Amino acid sequence: MADALRAMGVEISEPDDTTFIVTGSGKLLSPEKPLFLGNAGTATRFLTAAAALVEGTVVVDGDQHMRKRPIAPLVTALRSLGVSIEAETGCPPVTISGTGDFARDHVTIDAGLSSQYVSALLMAAAGGSRAVSIELAGDEIGARGYIDLTVAAMQAFGARVTQASPSVWQIAPTCYTATDYVIEPDASAATYLWAAEVLTGGRIDLGVAAEAFSQPDAKAYEVIASFPNMPDVIDGSQMQDAVPTLAVLAAFNETPVRFVGIENLRVKECDRIRALSTGLTNIRAGLAVEEGDDLVIASDPSLAGQTLPADIDTFADHRIAMSFALAGLKINGITILDPACVAKTYPRYWDELASLGVNFTGDKP
Repeated sequence: MADALRAMGVEISEPDDTTFIVTGSGKLLSPEKPLFLGNAGTATRFLTAAAALVEGTVVVDGDQHMRKRPIAPLVTALRSLGVSIEAETGCPPVTISGTGDFARDHVTIDAGLSSQYVSALLMAAAGGSRAVSIELAGDEIGARGYIDLTVAAMQAFGARVTQASPSVWQIAPTCYTATDYVIEPDASAATYLWAAEVLTGGRIDLGVAAEAFSQPDAKAYEVIASFPNMPDVIDGSQMQDAVPTLAVLAAFNETPVRFVGIENLRVKECDRIRALSTGLTNIRAGLAVEEGDDLVIASDPSLAGQTLPADIDTFADHRIAMSFALAGLKINGITILDPACVAKTYPRYWDELASLGVNFTGDKP
């Protein structure tokens, strides 16, 4: 994301590991070459909308995995705002021929696959010359709580957003004003450490209480804290990135667990429902099954302490790698393939597990 913004004329420096200093001119410039965003779905969607405010052509592209992730609903919505935009396959690459503004003031968006489509439009809309109304097509939406986070961040930078109804947002053409902004730690990453605590009977101080998080995935803490008596049915629709953590934890639960509301996991960095069922089945036949878009875990606490050699295909997905590492806290023989993929969101993950006393064999990621 930072490299892409630099290519569009934004000055970004990183004085330390947890700080970005961003100096903008108020305009994004047309980059000299396509923006390559790897498998970063958030960056791809947000920059696709922001590129409409560029006077010129922007190509947003990613790796082989990103090129399978749907972006058609966002493309359709931007086109309805008068933006010239093409995505031949319905997935990246996306070509945007921007005019620096939006030609229309109302858009209807299908957010059933991802709340990020709405967040992308919200953030870009404040940079236009006219007020824009964003309306949901139906009530289905990916984790709605992330839209609340988006609006809060926009308001911190001077945007005016009003919600006319649960499915309609109105955004004034304020642009943005520079300000200092503190970002809370990543709740999705915290789920691995919360789960490690209950699996091992240990205690990890994250420096932030679970109830202090405002991110939707923090709701997973209550479910994790209920281990080994997790609910029989877990609705993952509003804490989607926490589902891999919860699914691996559920393998050691006292009773079976069914995950529902997780169909959107099929269009994440990989098909996470399939990756989870495949990995758990590699550990023990029948440990997980897919029933439609539900994932059913045949929990078995007796797995703990056994040696069950299993190669875990991460499908280059950071969350699959990090969640299955938790199985290795209880079972001997777990091998994580492509462990370096955790660098996408948690580059020090393996180092921090090691600092907690976890031992690894093989090459250091």
